[in-house]
Order: sequence, then C-alpha cells, then structure tokens
Amino acid sequence: MATIHKLTVKEEEIMSRFWEKGALFVRELLDFYTDNKPHFNTLSTIVRGLEEKGFLNHHSFGNTYQYYPVISRDDYKKGALDNVVRKYFKSSYLGVVSSLIEEEEVSLEDLKKLIRQVEESSKK
Repeated sequence: MATIHKLTVKEEEIMSRFWEKGALFVRELLDFYTDNKPHFNTLSTIVRGLEEKGFLNHHSFGNTYQYYPVISRDDYKKGALDNVVRKYFKSSYLGVVSSLIEEEEVSLEDLKKLIRQVEESSKK
C-alpha cells in the first residue's frame, strides 16, 4: 500500500463529511457548520489541499467543482495504523501487541478472544 499522508484535525473533520455523504460542493460543506463557520475561501483551500494529497478528486461543473473521496475511511485508518507500526514498532505488529500487553491496555482474556477470532476467520 502506498504511503497515506497524515491528516490534520481539520482535514480529518472535512474528510469525515465526504466519507459520510459522498460527493460535495464546498458550499455544501459550509452547511454542516453551525458555530464557528469557516470562510468559504478557507474551506476551499483545505479541500484543494486534500485533493493535492490524493484524498479527493473533482468533477467540473462550469466554474465550480464537486469533490469526492478517492480514499476510503478504512484505507485511511489502515494507512495510519501502518505508519504508526512502521515508525514506532519497526514494522512489527507483534511489537504493538506486546506493548499493549506490557502497558496492561489488553488483558490476557482479550488476547485469547482475539486469537480465537483470528483462528475462526482463517478457517473461512
């Protein structure tokens, strides 16, 4: 999988709208804000940045663009997780699990449950 850029909090908020609704015009994005509505130009700049990063593409309608997601939320989550595992755990998912167990974030019972789930899914 290609490296997926990390999103800022604001970019992720905007991408969530695209992942939930599909194709949108920037003006439609503005309708989702009730308080602290960003300026149209600010929102448009962020959306164009998301397109440059490869998250969105657009259809042209005269002078305006309708943007749509080209990376799914699941692909983004997987890419983000892969980046963390590569950066902090030397690409070792076993290292991630070991760290979670050592920090007591995952109980032995949860680990056994996970193993059962993996075994069942590999039988299918």
